[in-house]
Amino acid sequence: MTIDKDLFINAGKRTITMETSAVQALESRIDDEFTRACELILNCKGRTIVTGMGKSGHIGNKIAATLASTGTPSFFVHPGEASHGDLGMITKQDVVIAISNSGSSAEVVTLLPLLKRMNVPLISMTGNPSSPLAEAADARLDISIECEACPLDLAPTSSTTVTLVMGDALAIALLEARGFTAEDFAFSHPGGALGRKLLLKVEDIMHGDGEVPKVLQGTPLSAALVEMTEKGFGMTTVVDNDNHLCGVFTDGDLRRHVDQGLNISKATMADVMSANPKTIHQDILAAEALNIMETSKITALVVEDDQHQPTGVIHMHDILRAGVI
Repeated sequence: MTIDKDLFINAGKRTITMETSAVQALESRIDDEFTRACELILNCKGRTIVTGMGKSGHIGNKIAATLASTGTPSFFVHPGEASHGDLGMITKQDVVIAISNSGSSAEVVTLLPLLKRMNVPLISMTGNPSSPLAEAADARLDISIECEACPLDLAPTSSTTVTLVMGDALAIALLEARGFTAEDFAFSHPGGALGRKLLLKVEDIMHGDGEVPKVLQGTPLSAALVEMTEKGFGMTTVVDNDNHLCGVFTDGDLRRHVDQGLNISKATMADVMSANPKTIHQDILAAEALNIMETSKITALVVEDDQHQPTGVIHMHDILRAGVI
């Protein structure tokens, strides 16, 4: 089959234009009904149950997932399965968001008397304000469109896009009302890059105990180099007799002192160490440690406790291996 390539381009652009217009029309519908829907969800002591058939159900699944990941406990219930036992998943403490473009999907409408009997608050998302679903709802969200992007005006395209955007609007409005933070978001995404960035602390990946390179201030430079080589961090901490951190000595310090003509055989750590080094506490986020390293142009940080005693070392490679990027 040979088809003019312009057909593909024109159809794609027309679809985007039509769906963009449909979404833009939503702005005027963020009104008192939207506020009422937000209040019902915000005041809910249980969970937000999302339901819908067909393509509305697919969109409902995404809306439930977005709500759940942004601070609103939520899950999707299939309306067909609800009539065969899954209605038991809905309690009197919950609120229901029912999605149907026509507002008369049989499986959804069947649930309405049961939800009313349970006195469960109902939020409708429908394109027909006179439909059974809209009339039964406590809050009515208008997701009507002029026409589908489908040239047959049959396949749910613009309608599902508009529904998804309305769901996102709900989720973000609720997120802001709850004061939901990036750290809260990370707790529901512990396996993702954001979770690693926002939850992983220095203590989770630092090298501690016997792995920490450590020498006294009076230690000869030659002996300190042995300690640095054995521990493999390209540096060593320098402490006093009470194990308080006095400074650090790095490969870079060694190169600078050699260039200055230092007598390696006679120097001690007190002569060559860098005092007041950059340090970090073990409770600090690993992402912050990375930021300090990048800003200071160093590759390792000493971890010290409240008594200024070195308890660990964290290297940039440790942070990168942990996926904190």
